[in-house]
Amino acid sequence: MPILNKDMTLCISLAARPSNIGTRFHNYLYDELGLNFVYKAFTTDDIEGAIRGVRALGIRGCSVSMPFKEAVIPLVDEMEESASAIESVNTIVNDDGRLTASNTDYEAVAALIATHELDNAASVAIRGSGGMAKAVVAAFRGAGFDDVTVIARNEMAGAALAEKYGYTHVTGDPEPGTSVLVNVTPLGMRGADEDALSFDDAQVDAAEVVFDVVAFPAETPLIRVGREMDKRVITGAEVIALQAARQFERYTGVVITPEQVARASEFSRDVPPGP
Repeated sequence: MPILNKDMTLCISLAARPSNIGTRFHNYLYDELGLNFVYKAFTTDDIEGAIRGVRALGIRGCSVSMPFKEAVIPLVDEMEESASAIESVNTIVNDDGRLTASNTDYEAVAALIATHELDNAASVAIRGSGGMAKAVVAAFRGAGFDDVTVIARNEMAGAALAEKYGYTHVTGDPEPGTSVLVNVTPLGMRGADEDALSFDDAQVDAAEVVFDVVAFPAETPLIRVGREMDKRVITGAEVIALQAARQFERYTGVVITPEQVARASEFSRDVPPGP
């Protein structure tokens, strides 16, 4: 990576619980490609002030994670279809003070549904109703899945999300028998919830595919149980690598290869993320 200098382009992330994953992913590729960029993770209790800072300081790109994916919507100038359709943002690009929002989470999940060749006739249970859940539910609808149940304790948010796409909402666990189980909550994430299992053993045993969007650790309790039961698994590590690659291309204008994405993803996990 170039020595820090006044002309270096800054990209950042904003999350309640920042990790080193995105920082290492983006900076690895900046170094490999010789780009005069640097990427830094932040948290904030003032999202409005943070986005004003992105605009005022000329920060080129801003990744947005929980719990800010919806809060940033009124703070940007333009919403691309990937974000406006689901009312959730994970990427902001700054063009000379004009902020454009998109959602590469949606793009990544849609790509994984296709590459893992999930059968759209299968039944699906999606746990969660926040910004990332919106991207996941929309991606399953876009892939032609009709039998989807949204599981959310927040009855208002869960019902609204399910109704938008013609799906079913429940507040409690459905009976075992669902083919595809998807966790889009912090359950299993490093920290207070790291030992929590988002679906119980009986539900996993009856399923064919388990999909956990939690990116760290890559081997969440759900993924671990899924592997032990010889289920097909889709990990949050796959999601974060694909969505970060699309962010990288938006920020830099450089299209990267699958091999570069794989190398950056591996490098991003070589050390534990920060607090």
